[in-house]
Amino acid sequence: MENDGSDLFLIILLGFFLMIVMVSFIVIMVVFHRQRQIKNQQLVKEIQAEYEKTILNVEKELREDILSYVGRELHDNVGQLLSLAKMNLSSSKPEKVSEGKGIVNEIIHEVRALSKSLNLDWVEKISLEDYIQRELKKLESSEFCKVVFHQSGDILHLEKDKKLVLIRIIQESLNNAIKHAQPKMIEISIDSDTSRSLIKVIDDGKGFDYTGESSGSGIYNLKNRMATIGGEMKLHSIPGKGTEIKLILPNQKA
Repeated sequence: MENDGSDLFLIILLGFFLMIVMVSFIVIMVVFHRQRQIKNQQLVKEIQAEYEKTILNVEKELREDILSYVGRELHDNVGQLLSLAKMNLSSSKPEKVSEGKGIVNEIIHEVRALSKSLNLDWVEKISLEDYIQRELKKLESSEFCKVVFHQSGDILHLEKDKKLVLIRIIQESLNNAIKHAQPKMIEISIDSDTSRSLIKVIDDGKGFDYTGESSGSGIYNLKNRMATIGGEMKLHSIPGKGTEIKLILPNQKA
């Protein structure tokens, strides 16, 4: 009987020990899961904060560019028109006065166009394809270089924020080509399907020796901005053979 009592005690002790082990394991798993949840929540907050910061910076840069453009237009274009209007309206000749009134109407039209450009709501109204073609037409009309645009697959339907970032990246890519590459031709293509959208900006200019370590903050910033909207930027450049930039954005429905 004493042996049976001893065995029962051992069974109870072992069961109690196993229960403590199981409870400890459950507590550890709950704590681990909770810590993982907190870490994931912090990561999501950091990603969201970086995304919002990127959008704010893009909006600020675009507005600064627009203000610079408005300043030039007011000084070079509107200012000149105002001088012409003043000169014609001061004339005693009826035809000159009539011409001056026509110039005043032109000034009103120019100022209204400039005021609209200050508001970034135009981003919602223009497609990325139309924006790219508009920018390429500016280069073509200035006779800076030849331009080519290709579009295949589905039309891009982008949220305003993502479109803003892409517009800024494309703008920066074109500016870099204009300032540094001395190209004879710039080509932009868009290929979009159900899984992803691919935008290529290619120039046949000087190119440069590109490595990840020596790419500079400009390329890093562009890559980082693509990452904040869930995309990827790839750059390939060969000295004397030009530069190719790929902007890859997963489709929202994919």
